[in-house]
Amino acid sequence: MRRTRILTAVLALAAGLLSGAPTALAADPPAPKLAADTYTWKNARIDGGGFVPGIVFNRSEKNLAYARTDIGGAYRWQESSKTWTPLLDSVGWDDWGHTGVVSIATDSVDPNRVYAAVGTYTNSWDPKNGAVMRSSDRGASWRTANLPFKLGGNMPGRGMGERLAVDPNRNSVLYLGAPSGKGLWRSTDSGTTWSQVANFPNVGNYAQDPSDTSGYASDNQGIVWVTFDESTGTAQNATKTVYVGVADKDNAVYRSTDAGATWQRLAGQPTGQLAHKGVLDAKNGYLYLAYSDKGGPYDGGKGRLWRYATGTGTWTNISPVAEADTFYGFSGLTVDRQKPGTVMATAYSAWWPDTQIFRSTDSGATWTKAWDYTSYPNRENRYTMDVSSSPWLTWGAHPQPPEQTPKLGWMTEALEIDPFDSNRMMYGTGATIYGTENLGNWDGGGKFTVKPMVRGLEETAVNDLASPPSGAPLLSALGDIGGFRHTDLTKVPSMMFTQPNFTTTTSLDFAESNPDTVVRTGNLDSGPHIAFSTDNGANWFAGTDPSGVSGGGTVAAAADGSRFVWSPEGAGVHHATGFGTSWQASQGIPAGAIVEADRVDPKTFYGFKSGKFYVSTDGGATFKASPATGLPSGDSVRFKALPGGKGDVWLAGGATDGAYGLWHSTDGGASFTKLPDVEQADTVGFGKAAPGASYQTLYTSAKIGGVRGIFRSTDKGASWTRINDDAHQWGWTGAAITGDPRVYGRVYVSTNGRGVVYGDSSGGGTTDPGPGPGPAPTGACTVTYKVTSQWTGGFQADVQLSNTGTSAWNGWSLNWTFPDGQKLTQAWNAEAAQSGAAVTAKNIGWNGNVAAGSSVSFGFTANWSGTNTKPAAFRLGEQTCATG
Repeated sequence: MRRTRILTAVLALAAGLLSGAPTALAADPPAPKLAADTYTWKNARIDGGGFVPGIVFNRSEKNLAYARTDIGGAYRWQESSKTWTPLLDSVGWDDWGHTGVVSIATDSVDPNRVYAAVGTYTNSWDPKNGAVMRSSDRGASWRTANLPFKLGGNMPGRGMGERLAVDPNRNSVLYLGAPSGKGLWRSTDSGTTWSQVANFPNVGNYAQDPSDTSGYASDNQGIVWVTFDESTGTAQNATKTVYVGVADKDNAVYRSTDAGATWQRLAGQPTGQLAHKGVLDAKNGYLYLAYSDKGGPYDGGKGRLWRYATGTGTWTNISPVAEADTFYGFSGLTVDRQKPGTVMATAYSAWWPDTQIFRSTDSGATWTKAWDYTSYPNRENRYTMDVSSSPWLTWGAHPQPPEQTPKLGWMTEALEIDPFDSNRMMYGTGATIYGTENLGNWDGGGKFTVKPMVRGLEETAVNDLASPPSGAPLLSALGDIGGFRHTDLTKVPSMMFTQPNFTTTTSLDFAESNPDTVVRTGNLDSGPHIAFSTDNGANWFAGTDPSGVSGGGTVAAAADGSRFVWSPEGAGVHHATGFGTSWQASQGIPAGAIVEADRVDPKTFYGFKSGKFYVSTDGGATFKASPATGLPSGDSVRFKALPGGKGDVWLAGGATDGAYGLWHSTDGGASFTKLPDVEQADTVGFGKAAPGASYQTLYTSAKIGGVRGIFRSTDKGASWTRINDDAHQWGWTGAAITGDPRVYGRVYVSTNGRGVVYGDSSGGGTTDPGPGPGPAPTGACTVTYKVTSQWTGGFQADVQLSNTGTSAWNGWSLNWTFPDGQKLTQAWNAEAAQSGAAVTAKNIGWNGNVAAGSSVSFGFTANWSGTNTKPAAFRLGEQTCATG
């Protein structure tokens, strides 16, 4: 069950995609024909799918919470819909590392302010330094302060923290704990500038594996958390007492009692382990600390919990079990702010049979467990689990006791009790956010219910995508959780691909003229690395591996499904007729080549390796190198053959220190023509032809006209339309792209941590005419329009639409006019578009049914200047709603 985050972006870096400047041209090419279209972007729902190492509640505003992910950005909780809103989709290609969030901090003095410390790797895999991003509108927009060192949102130790903290009394002061021996840093101007705290005595010394030559596991994990004692300060005056956790087993905790002027190691502290978390109960004067012998998030074999009395300096071992009986470390740690004597902690690294959660209501004197054995291997749980909203969390497993499915979790380093609601708790796992809203049942002898509380948070790394002409509209190959067959993009599939469950699916393909035949390849610790389906991916059976296979590699299905070509890791290219029961080595093509199939001729396959294109016309038995020249010399290439066009091949890829762009062949790869207007391209895909067009629509993640983005062409690449915008960039999108062969304009985009994003055209030109007429429900309605925050040039508003009639609505479309020239910038829980002053907001599928007497809520951010008068009237279809 161990899930490892995939380093997809590293593949691009290894080929030099992000290093240096574009190659100079002898003469300026003619300017490309560029247009823009307004698209509506959504996620194909999976709900979760990755590690959530941090959850932070604001201490002064109810229902304001944030979550951070290791590679997929940060999110804000939306209480009205119980969903998460993504906050870092504006991170662009060149700054892809800023999608890794090592820490997040919310300001309790000014809840509109939020900060994120970003950067994915501290070694060479991430070419840029880290940064602290700051927002004064709850993450709707950001400003960035670049740092002189790297940060590691996806590095070992990323579950410790929080490393970034805002002074709860003087909120212009922030502290940041740095890795790599860079020490403790401070800002005194609300995160605008940063300087090292020169007199902080310890930069840390713990590394997971000092012998790792890649720099990944050998990095010093540094300063790992900062905690303020808010009782030692007053409003506008810096908090005097600050505690800092350091990755040093002998010197883990330091304190300042003079607002950071001087620092001392806490006397008498335990040694031999790392303090993952330090959480202060200022009311009772206790600092709680969760210790592990390793940095996590995967490893940890021993742990302890300690309590430090801030007034007397007394240390008390409050571990719920003896250290000798632990096979895990402690990390998740929280106190109930409504009942400060209540403390909870997790055994984050208890992979088998399950994680454990401990609870004390007497400041750690005694503890109870979320589950315990009755008579081994049988166990009794204090909780029930309901994963009906994300049924794949069972993994389709049938474990033997004491293991259960779904698991309570693993990698449980984030654990928080809502500071305003003792009944609500959230915790992060390696795959989701779980939570409960009846936690009080724990103490009363009843059972509390654990459910996924992750909707809107999409955190999968996407390796490949396919949209067949019939059957399911989307098949995906994902890191960590394998992949899914989406029959409805708005619903979470019931299960990931199983039989076998690949930990990571690396490639998938379907037979173009027989789309029920599907093949996928992937990684598995033990077992086959290839699987087949004869019902469009609904059910699977394992194939057999040729000798030496160690990883999935790439795979291609013949146009009619009669044969397959496979280029696995650890072995050369192979071919087989039927479903891979007897593989034979292909001749004339090097090991590690990328393989694809012609979409018309079932005996024609293609390959690419190190600048050479290869062609087979005998079903993959033999390949010949094409005479084509000028192709990228490296292996960072994706290519595809056009459905319905024999020998029609498009190839994207390259590196900035060599050939880089988009090439087209109409003779089966014998020759290629480079498109002159495409400066860089990393993916290519096809979708339904535009109305009146004879050639399928092209899609690419590329740089065209000096602009990085997602582009569409309806005229075979003669002209291009950028279809994303600066608010929707999603970092690195270089793994895969495909259009939908059944829906013109629809495109599916891979991300490295934000899941599968798909877009639909809202207009088709430079002006968005809005989503069009929506359903017209009957009966009375009431609208409550509330500006929840406002700042110079922008504001955020929440809208509640109530059905005050007697009949249910099956879909809704609300219209209003902005009186002062306000302009929408972002919306959530509704499809919103603006034309002039007129705004239309429609339901987004899942919130279209509104029973009589019920309501639905959505929100948006917008720009404004001068005045910000509320709209005077709202119309639902043809009727005017009352205003509340």
